[in-house]
Amino acid sequence: MKNSHRKKQDYTIHLLSLLLLLLLQLTVVFPSLAKEITETSLGEKIFQTHCAGCHPNGSNIIRRGKNLKLKALKRYGYDSPEAIIQIVTQGKNNMSAFGNRLTEDEIKAVAEYVLTQAKNNWKS
Repeated sequence: MKNSHRKKQDYTIHLLSLLLLLLLQLTVVFPSLAKEITETSLGEKIFQTHCAGCHPNGSNIIRRGKNLKLKALKRYGYDSPEAIIQIVTQGKNNMSAFGNRLTEDEIKAVAEYVLTQAKNNWKS
């Protein structure tokens, strides 16, 4: 019985080691993938912390038409990372500026996250 349990532990350790090695190789072979995963995670975290209060799931609780859906982003000229970075940094009308609260990397990450979510119709 102990021998069987030991084999399961060895198998589990071996499997976890292989998965860790595979993940490491992926980040070396595909560094852009690792960067994208990290930026998405950072962008999502920043969005949930600073943006979701007014923009839950890409909507807008203050001005309904000025939401973060792709159609609205295109209509108002905010359908590029640069445009989103600008409005997040400087703010506009009811939209607060975050240039003094977030780093450039955080703003870039949240802009990429918003654009990606808009393209996916805010479906995870």
